[in-house]
Amino acid sequence: MQSTLFIIGTGPGDPEHLTLKAFNTLKSCPVIVAPKGSKDGRSTALSIVEQVVNIAEKQVHEVYFPMKKIKLGQPPLPEVESAWKETANQVLALLDSGTNVAFPTLGDPAIYSTGYYLYDTLMSIRPDLQVKFISGISAMSSCSASTLTPVCLGDDMLAVLPATFCEEKIRKAFCDFDAIVLMKVHRVMDKICRLLKEAGLTENAIYVEKAGMHDERIISDLSSIPENPHYFSTIIVRKRGNGPHAELH
Repeated sequence: MQSTLFIIGTGPGDPEHLTLKAFNTLKSCPVIVAPKGSKDGRSTALSIVEQVVNIAEKQVHEVYFPMKKIKLGQPPLPEVESAWKETANQVLALLDSGTNVAFPTLGDPAIYSTGYYLYDTLMSIRPDLQVKFISGISAMSSCSASTLTPVCLGDDMLAVLPATFCEEKIRKAFCDFDAIVLMKVHRVMDKICRLLKEAGLTENAIYVEKAGMHDERIISDLSSIPENPHYFSTIIVRKRGNGPHAELH
């Protein structure tokens, strides 16, 4: 029987957000290959998994996936492409040994995830490979639950985009959509706060840092956001009002 690669969404941080299907698959896979954003760092996805799945008897590999901006239709940076290919070849070798492999990724693998970059790289090498995706709770869903704020309702039009996009694209989203989710805002908070102010949407925005984790922070006064926001930070903007909020902290 052909071995299978499972690309698994772990949710945004709280191990209780791991779905039952994700839990059972991770439990059954003898090998875990987990991405990390820096060579000397540790995989956040793996740190979530190990809180609910005993990995002591599993073969665990942490692999470097550079967190660089990717523009579809353009070749990735050499460092990025090299890391993808190295991981893909490592995964192929494990699968060829006859074992199933789990690749946990934060949030949901359908939304700005490393999982599809690995998948595309693998398909370019071996198109007949057996791969299954297991969806997870997205960061924006967790932010919505924590803040008692819907992402979109009724006839709302929704845009989801990284805050690192150019100002023109963000302005257009603010203009054309009723609800906007800005992901990865940590490096560009000054820009986002300025654009929100220009659009008259500052009061319609709510900031969530490390959604679902034990040290999660929710801030509605954007002027009080810390000077160095965490990588896992999201802003939800609703033109029609944010609705009731959880107690902000």
